[in-house]
Amino acid sequence: MKATAPPAKRRRGPRLAVLALVFCSLLVPIAFLFNRFPAVYVTDERPQQEIDLPSHAGFEIGGSVVKQDSDSVIGVSEEAQDSSDEVSGNSEDSHNGIDSNPSSISSKPKVHPPPKIEQPVLPPPKVEPKPEVKPVPVPVHQEGDDRRISPPRVPNRVQNADEVEKAKACQLEFGSYCLWSIEHKEVMRDAFVKRLKDQLFVARSYYPSIAKLKGKEALTRELKQNIQEHERVLSESIVDADLPSFIKTKIERMDQSIARAKSCTVDCNNVDRKLRQILHMTEDEAHFHMKQSAYLYNLGVHTMPKSHHCLNMRLTVEYFKSTPLDPDDSPAHKFNVPDHRHYVILSKNVLAASVVINSTVSSCEQDTDNVVFHVLTDAQNFYAMKHWFARNSYRESAVDVINYEQTIFENFPEFGTQLLYLPEEFRVFISSLERPTEKSRMEYLSVFSHSHFFIPEIFKDLKKVIILDDDVVVQRDLSFLWNLDMGGKVNGAVRFCGLKLGQLRNLLGKTMYDPQSCAWMSGVNVIDLDKWREHNVTENYVQLLRKFGNNDDEASLRAAALPISLLSFQHLLYPLDERMTLSGLGYDYGIKEDAAQSSISLHYNGNMKPWLELGIPDYRKYWKRFLTRDERFMDECNVSP
Repeated sequence: MKATAPPAKRRRGPRLAVLALVFCSLLVPIAFLFNRFPAVYVTDERPQQEIDLPSHAGFEIGGSVVKQDSDSVIGVSEEAQDSSDEVSGNSEDSHNGIDSNPSSISSKPKVHPPPKIEQPVLPPPKVEPKPEVKPVPVPVHQEGDDRRISPPRVPNRVQNADEVEKAKACQLEFGSYCLWSIEHKEVMRDAFVKRLKDQLFVARSYYPSIAKLKGKEALTRELKQNIQEHERVLSESIVDADLPSFIKTKIERMDQSIARAKSCTVDCNNVDRKLRQILHMTEDEAHFHMKQSAYLYNLGVHTMPKSHHCLNMRLTVEYFKSTPLDPDDSPAHKFNVPDHRHYVILSKNVLAASVVINSTVSSCEQDTDNVVFHVLTDAQNFYAMKHWFARNSYRESAVDVINYEQTIFENFPEFGTQLLYLPEEFRVFISSLERPTEKSRMEYLSVFSHSHFFIPEIFKDLKKVIILDDDVVVQRDLSFLWNLDMGGKVNGAVRFCGLKLGQLRNLLGKTMYDPQSCAWMSGVNVIDLDKWREHNVTENYVQLLRKFGNNDDEASLRAAALPISLLSFQHLLYPLDERMTLSGLGYDYGIKEDAAQSSISLHYNGNMKPWLELGIPDYRKYWKRFLTRDERFMDECNVSP
């Protein structure tokens, strides 16, 4: 008799799992159909950069073609009319919103970021009257409240609070590009194109819901066809002139399809959700294109024009091909005479340095035989500069071209900063607490770079010099500056009281300073080298550099120029008359012509330098007037005058 095997036990586990899976697959769609779960959709929201918090303004390192190639932002602001000392720091980052915590310098894409530096919240002090009068960067003033400068045209277009906030956020993120883009905005005739886009958005929002309805297959196909036709037309059309002649028929057909879709019973939440997704996608796309445009703008203002680069190369080649200058004709004997009038220019741009020199001697009402210009440049542009100034004369004045980098390397190897740095520029935003809907002020603050602090070491035989930025045009005689009694001060400069040291408490650290002391501007600076050496300014700079700078990081090193320059000359600053320099010609579109013509000197601080195609056309004529024409080289390189 065979033994029979016991019956196998039925396994209930897999069956239960299958039943549970089937149950869930039926339950979950039903739950969504009855809206039992909240609707969730993913959007890529961009944190907005607000500046309506108390006392906010922003700085940005970034400036000219040669001066700057980095961007960063700090927060500061004013209360009431102009330069109050109240500051509430606002942490600002190119991808994060601004809060009421201490602000910080933060890096932006496509440029070298400076170090993060925080700024504190100070108690509100008393409000002082407006001391300065320049258009934007030199003295402090409210836009439109300048006795010489009219309010900038671009900010005046802002009407309501929402537009003000958008303009502020744009300038905080993209800088002067916002002013440039608004000024050059083209009026496009695209009414039909906009209508096509609106129809396309509405049709896209209804299409998913219509496609799920039974008996609406014909309407679904019709919507899909119209959507595809609109997409095809819009891919080839930007303005109404690009549209085909039969576009009105397509618009009418789409209107009919949308009307039929709206008559159907659909879930309004689904349509609303789809519209919001399209809205966010459109906003992100618009922001993406703005970032692209801003990057191209910054690339244009931070890049040496091709014609200028060609000019430098041609001059360098010609220098080595030409015969050396006769020693008897050399003006080298004037270079170290202390009684002569010595001007110092730091520049990497041949034409810019030439304009500064030519405008200075052309405006001089006295004999220029005792006038000497010392041009400090880098190794790359040294020979081009030498040959240019050997070929061109500027009345009886002498021009001394110095290879700054080689001089520092050979004579001062202990200094870690041997590269030539041009004046650093910081973009400043100032907004009013009491008038939040009022236009914010964007100004550019230019200060000494690290290279300026070695000038007394390079010119040991000189007692007094005037330092000129290479984006300055002199329109009046500067001879009176040589007789100026600065009362033992070291640096004669135009003050910028829109920013005081107390507003940069965290930026300046625990170093002793006067919180009521104003910032100052480079551009035209009278330097008493004897007093400089007496007060050991260079030695103090080296100590401050160890505290604020990082020699291994160029961005950090350049960002340290602001606190170092402000601290090095506190109590050693002699305020020049505010009419000495009219600043803002590199970004402010609202400067009056009579103000520019009557100013002693013009400062093109900002991104839109006069030698660039992006320069403000109305102001370039003042710079071109003093441009030396060298037909041979300029025509070969197609350098436009």
